[in-house]
Amino acid sequence: MSLQVGTLDKKYAAMLVVALILFAIFKLGSSGDRTTAVVGATDTIPLAEKRLEKLRQMKATVPAKEEILTQAEKELAARESGLLKGDTKEQAEAQLVELVQSVAKANGIETRGVERYTDAVINSDYGEVSVEVAFNCGIEQLVNLLAALADQPQILATNDVRVTGGTDKKKIIQVRLGVSGIVPRKLLPQKKATS
Repeated sequence: MSLQVGTLDKKYAAMLVVALILFAIFKLGSSGDRTTAVVGATDTIPLAEKRLEKLRQMKATVPAKEEILTQAEKELAARESGLLKGDTKEQAEAQLVELVQSVAKANGIETRGVERYTDAVINSDYGEVSVEVAFNCGIEQLVNLLAALADQPQILATNDVRVTGGTDKKKIIQVRLGVSGIVPRKLLPQKKATS
């Protein structure tokens, strides 16, 4: 028995071989773990180029933003150099008292100690400590003292000045002066919320 292959069978065999080759190419091309992103069917080359250009522009602004941040940090450090130093609120208050007394003494005024201490929260980063001192002086000494306090490198404010006139011929006045300084918020005690 001899098997004869006709021309039609040869055509079918050739088509089967071509189909198998195409199937194998398709299977090999679509299998495997690919880590590269595929641009979606809705994305076109011009849209991808626009996105790429936008990303390049954003990247180009990073050094300028870093420079602005560095400048802002330097400015903040310079401004915060005027804060009263200390590890506790009491140390900051002692520094404020010492500062007020030394400026008063430099202007010929002898303070009579501290009348009271107060503190207040300004915001989440800063607080304020205040002291009130009493003394007698001439009006020009008071003016010079206030000007000298304003010239200090620390951030100070005069928040209370009470002047009582005297009856002597030297025109000596009695003064109660409240001075405040800025401190880091962490030095002030946490206020408990009332329910």
